[in-house]
Amino acid sequence: MTQRFVFISHADSGDVHTLALDADGDLRPESSVTLGGTLMPMALSPSGRWLYVARRSEPLAVVTLAIDATTGQLQPLGEATLPGSMAYVSTDPSGRWLFAASYPANCVSVSPIAPTGIAGDVLQLVPTPPHAHCILSAPDNRHVLATSLGGDQVLQFRFDATTGQLSTNTPPAWPQRPGAGPRHIRFHPHGRFVYLLNELDATLDVLAYDAPTGTLAHLQTLPTVPPGFSGPPSAADLHLTPDGRWLYTSERGSSTLATFAVDASSGHVEPRGHTATESGPRGFAITPDGQHLLAVGQLSHHLSRYRIHPATGSLTLQQRLPMGQNPNWITFSHPAR
Repeated sequence: MTQRFVFISHADSGDVHTLALDADGDLRPESSVTLGGTLMPMALSPSGRWLYVARRSEPLAVVTLAIDATTGQLQPLGEATLPGSMAYVSTDPSGRWLFAASYPANCVSVSPIAPTGIAGDVLQLVPTPPHAHCILSAPDNRHVLATSLGGDQVLQFRFDATTGQLSTNTPPAWPQRPGAGPRHIRFHPHGRFVYLLNELDATLDVLAYDAPTGTLAHLQTLPTVPPGFSGPPSAADLHLTPDGRWLYTSERGSSTLATFAVDASSGHVEPRGHTATESGPRGFAITPDGQHLLAVGQLSHHLSRYRIHPATGSLTLQQRLPMGQNPNWITFSHPAR
């Protein structure tokens, strides 16, 4: 029997919790590891053997943790210095390079990952317009996209997966609407579209992605806040189901999750409603089988698990669990083999 695990980082209690994820979606707390400081973004290695966690308080670092495939327990292996407080970390598809984006330091970085899985010191630092917030490799690992929330741009890079070097693409960026605040991006599973969530106006942009050139073009823009919401928007995260049929976004001002149906041929999305969720839903994630959505509340210190209806995309609450203080990032393991 295989077992999958869920890892949740906490910014205020400075720990990472491991929960067992059963085949029916049920979650069971298993263990935790305390690393200290403000723990936020995480990334799983493509092999599933290592977890990378960024500490956003001093000492600024990426912590490499080994994952026990049977128990889900995490074992710290080492720390490497980062050049700023990182809002996002990710690995390239080969697992040889770790990308990071710093909101306060206005930069993105590339760090090598050794064959032992341990992330090393920064190899390359690239200054960006204000408030870099997300960085992701394209599926073919030939290009990288990064958001600049304060500069209202999505930066476009070429990437050499042999040397780990980023270089400016042509054009160097896709320009966003002034004041939108580009925050997080996701590729559609087939790679032809990119979905961009904007924090400051809480909108969702659909962008066409040209793989040969690594460049973007605008297709559609929609709001993500519920109708009638009048508070200051603060969109946080977005994810697609593995089959690409459903897209969800989180918004902290209204503490809601928005559901969108995705047209795989055009990339366009259609709103399908909103679901009230945990207070301050900075992070959420969709289980690898696409059947459940997990959302954590920065202000409620709890996790809610929803079943995703396969025909409508609607969310039904199934389980609610207490977490540590200020939970904000969710990552899944590969199942034990």
